[in-house]
Amino acid sequence: MEAPRGNLRAVALIAGDNNVRGCLQFVQDISGTTHVTGKISGLSPGFHGFHIHSFGDTTNGCISTGPHFNPLNRVHGPPNEEERHAGDLGNILAGSNGVAEILIKDKHIPLSGQYSILGRAVVVHADPDDLGKGGHKLSKSTGNAGSRVGCGIIGLQSSADAKL
Repeated sequence: MEAPRGNLRAVALIAGDNNVRGCLQFVQDISGTTHVTGKISGLSPGFHGFHIHSFGDTTNGCISTGPHFNPLNRVHGPPNEEERHAGDLGNILAGSNGVAEILIKDKHIPLSGQYSILGRAVVVHADPDDLGKGGHKLSKSTGNAGSRVGCGIIGLQSSADAKL
């Protein structure tokens, strides 16, 4: 899976429960869209909520990453709508082998500027994200996506030609 060429690049190494592991690359293209590519393994088959969280702090595991990144103070929603947390990236799908291949494009997660995601964390949840439409008391804040099974801090990548 080849990431698009861009000036700004970041990487997150995912670690978590039950051998959840992965590597994600973030590339911001010249239009400002950030492309997220990579693989995460060790997941249960099915959909998993996938979000950028506010803090790049894993001192107490993934719980230390805080809430979803939400600089504009909006309610939780699907990634294709304007009314959403900046960090709401929807769901990823793990196949029967427990591997999810990630290929996401999003304009709300820049690698530069006031709302940069650098130094924040990407989190994989145990359950599907209901995209704010599930009617559960947590739907409008977390998507009722359950516990955090894996996470990683988003950091600048050392080389534009780095291979993951």
